[in-house]
Amino acid sequence: MPEDKKNDSRPKRTHKAPPKTAPRRAGAIPEKPGLKSRQAAAKILAAVIDRKTSLDGMLDQEHGNPAYRELNDADRALVRAILNSALRHLPRIRAAIESLLQTPLPEGARALDHVLTVAAAQILYLDIPDHSAVDLAVEQAQADPRNRRFANLVNAVLRRLSREKDAILDKVKAIPAMPDWFYERLVVHYGREQAERISAAQEVPAAIDLSVKSDPDAWAERLGGTVLPTGSVRLGTFSGAIPAMPGFSEGEWWVQDAAASIPARLFGDLAGKSVVDLCAAPGGKTAQLILAGAKVTALDQSSSRLRRLKANLSRLGLEARTKEVNMADFQPEELFDAALLDAPCSSTGTTRRHPDVLWTKGPEDVEKLAGLQERLLRHALTVVKPGGLVVFSNCSLDPREGEEVVARVVGDGADCERVPVTAADWPGLGDAITERGEFRTTPAMLSLVPPFTGGLDGFYAAVLRRKCA
Repeated sequence: MPEDKKNDSRPKRTHKAPPKTAPRRAGAIPEKPGLKSRQAAAKILAAVIDRKTSLDGMLDQEHGNPAYRELNDADRALVRAILNSALRHLPRIRAAIESLLQTPLPEGARALDHVLTVAAAQILYLDIPDHSAVDLAVEQAQADPRNRRFANLVNAVLRRLSREKDAILDKVKAIPAMPDWFYERLVVHYGREQAERISAAQEVPAAIDLSVKSDPDAWAERLGGTVLPTGSVRLGTFSGAIPAMPGFSEGEWWVQDAAASIPARLFGDLAGKSVVDLCAAPGGKTAQLILAGAKVTALDQSSSRLRRLKANLSRLGLEARTKEVNMADFQPEELFDAALLDAPCSSTGTTRRHPDVLWTKGPEDVEKLAGLQERLLRHALTVVKPGGLVVFSNCSLDPREGEEVVARVVGDGADCERVPVTAADWPGLGDAITERGEFRTTPAMLSLVPPFTGGLDGFYAAVLRRKCA
């Protein structure tokens, strides 16, 4: 109660029932439905952009962002849709907003920027009523002391964006939908035309691919999918829960992008051979190696990831020897016939399904990870017998993490040689095989007829043989 009313001598109210919720403070803004979901989206967007926090962790239903966990399932789905759209189109959204501002936003107005971005993503790229996006953004600004004085600006900018969105979308559509640093690297390595195709492909969410134990044609027919050149089954339009699909509980298949299924298939005949999967979790490639007849040892340095691998193999009815260890420290008692090193990387090839990656990584991460990959690859060659094979792979689009790593290891006198992959062995994927006989997939490859979405994760893979003494 204000100070000048403390000694008010007017009669007190005599009704008994107190309100079920605490009365609002004087001047408090009534909360509108949908406000909490937009506030959660802005908070999570800030964590991704400003603090380089992984989106997956924040959207975990048990351990994720508290504001997200408090929402119901429908609002969580809305938050995911807003964030995915915002991150997929962020450079264009920023350009659209800037075109409507008479002066740039004040330095340090990051919270305001995220409010505008969340609203603009809805107006430009989602099937949400414009007036709802505008009104809730204004409410959001008014509810935040940092942004309250900008509420009128938020209202004006977003209402104009709504009125002129067709013209604005046409104006910004040529802007690459990725950070400048990454797009420029794509142009250098792939050429401008291919870089534009990769950028455009990244805007489309990835399809769901399944690796099946056997008979992909039968599973494609049963699940309404199509068989890809990798032998994977790609689903068409899909909505629902993966565990509810036929064959899941029976362990007949697992979710794995088609490109990710390639490395384990590069060894050739593995029947009866000993193979170590050096960075194994979550276990999709491990399962492939087991099904190929190998005796598999699966390593991972994370106990939680190793538990996940074991659970996945258990559902599939498969077994492998597992060991919790950093592969860089792994010294086997007996050398293996082959080793798979799917190395830690920047994951820039997976942004169709993880659109936060390009905003949480930078050039310095690529350089650091490339150095790590080289050290791991050199160590991987020491755990196989002379004449043994090492398949090196990762899901980066940047050759600094792929081709250049292998070129240094093969070219500096190391006791290994490249084993070229031939296009004849991979019908339908010839474009993915380089002149040196290495695999290089991009999201712009593999055109398909609707209702099937084309594209592959960006992946690199090469086969090396340890030379005999």
